Amino acid sequence: MFYGEYEHAIDRKGRLIIPSRMREVMKEHYVERFFVTRGLDRCLFLFAEDEWRAQEKRFRALSITRREARHFNRFYFSGAVEVTCDKQGRVLIPNYLKDHAGIKRDVMLVGVSSRIEIWDRQEWQKFTTQFRESYEEIAERLLPDGGAGAGAKEEA
Repeated sequence: MFYGEYEHAIDRKGRLIIPSRMREVMKEHYVERFFVTRGLDRCLFLFAEDEWRAQEKRFRALSITRREARHFNRFYFSGAVEVTCDKQGRVLIPNYLKDHAGIKRDVMLVGVSSRIEIWDRQEWQKFTTQFRESYEEIAERLLPDGGAGAGAKEEA
C-alpha cells in the first residue's frame, strides 16, 4: 500500500506533512485515522487504523506471563498515539516519539508496504549505507528461490 522514500521536515510546532502520494493512497483506501508509535531500528511506525488493529490483535495474543512480551507491549503501546491529517496533510508528532527516533527537523518518510516509517534523515542515510552492503546476501538467505514462490520452476 505504501511505497517510496520522501524527504520532509518537521515544523516548529512538531507537525509533519504526509507526502501527497501517500495521502492519495490513504484516500483510495478510505484511511482517515492513523497510529504512530515507537518503531524498531530507531524510527517511528505509522499505521493506518485497520493495520494498527491487526497489529494490536497480534501483540495482544502474546502471553502476559512472559516478561519479554510484557516489556515489549508496554513500550510499544504506551508510545502509541492516534493522529489524523489536518487540511494541509500534516500530522502532529509528539516530542517523546521524536526523541525516540532522534528526530530534530529533517526526516525521511519510507513506505514499507503496510506501514510508513519516519526516520531522522541522517539515521536513514546511515541505515541505507550500512544495509546496502548486505542487501543481496540477506535476500539470498530470506528468499532462497529468488522470491519466485513455491510454484516457480528452477532453470536447468
